[in-house]
Amino acid sequence: MNAHVLGPFRAALVAVEGHWTWYRRNWRATVISNFLQPVLFLLAMGVGFGSQVQAGEATGGHPYVVFLAPALLVITAVQNAVFEATWAVFSAFKWQRSYLAVVSTPITPAHVLYGQLLWIALRLAAGTAVFLGIAVALGAITSPSAVLAVPFAVLAGMAFTAPVVAFTATREKPDSFNAIFRFLVMPMTLFTGGFFPLSQLPDWLHPLAWVTPVWHGIELARGVTFGTLRLLPAAGHVAYLAALVVLGIVLGRRYFHRRLAV
Repeated sequence: MNAHVLGPFRAALVAVEGHWTWYRRNWRATVISNFLQPVLFLLAMGVGFGSQVQAGEATGGHPYVVFLAPALLVITAVQNAVFEATWAVFSAFKWQRSYLAVVSTPITPAHVLYGQLLWIALRLAAGTAVFLGIAVALGAITSPSAVLAVPFAVLAGMAFTAPVVAFTATREKPDSFNAIFRFLVMPMTLFTGGFFPLSQLPDWLHPLAWVTPVWHGIELARGVTFGTLRLLPAAGHVAYLAALVVLGIVLGRRYFHRRLAV
C-alpha cells in the first residue's frame, strides 16, 4: 500500500495511535505539568492573590479568580504545547529517531507532521477540558458558555505550536528551546492581558501583545465566557490564529520533507 492509497487523514490517525500507545503507558510523567500545575496556579493567583484584589473596572466587575480563569485556560494550552512542540519533536528526529522509522512505512513526512499536530491538539483539548472542569468545581467559572472557550484555547495553542514544530524540524541541537520559553512563552503569559488588563501596560507594548496568539485566545475565551464576544472581532481573532496554524503547516511540510524524505 502506498502513501496515496493510505490517505493523509488515515495516516495521521495511525501516527496518533502510535503516540497514544506510548502515552497510555507513560501518562503519569505528565500529570503534574499538564493537569496539576495549572490548577495550583489558579489556586495561588486566582484564590490566594485574588483575595486581595477587589472586583472593579479592571476585572470587568468580576471577582479576580473569575476574571483570571478563562485567560489561564488559554495560557495553560500554550504552556502545555511547548514541550510537545520542542523537546518531544526534537527527540523523535534526533534521539529516538522514531520519525525515521515511521517514514519507512507508507506514511510520508507530511503525514508524520499531521499526526504530530493532531496528537498535540488532542492533548491540549484534554488538558483544557480537565482544567475547565476543576475551575467550575472551584467556582472560578460561572457561565455555561465557558465550554466554548476550550476550542478557542486549543486554537490559540495550535497557533503557537504549529510554527514551533516547523522551527524544531530545522534544529540540529536543542539549545534554542529554553529561549523559546524564556523570551516567547513567559512574556506571552505575563503581558498579554491574562493577569491584568492590557490597558495598564504602556501604549508602545500593545502592538507586541496583539501579534501573539495568547492575546487573541484570551480575548476569545473571556468574550465567550462573559458574553461580550462580538461576531466581527471574533472572526478576526479566529482568522489570525488559523493563519498561524496554516503557516506552521506549510513550513512544517517543507522542513519535515527536507529532514525525513529518503
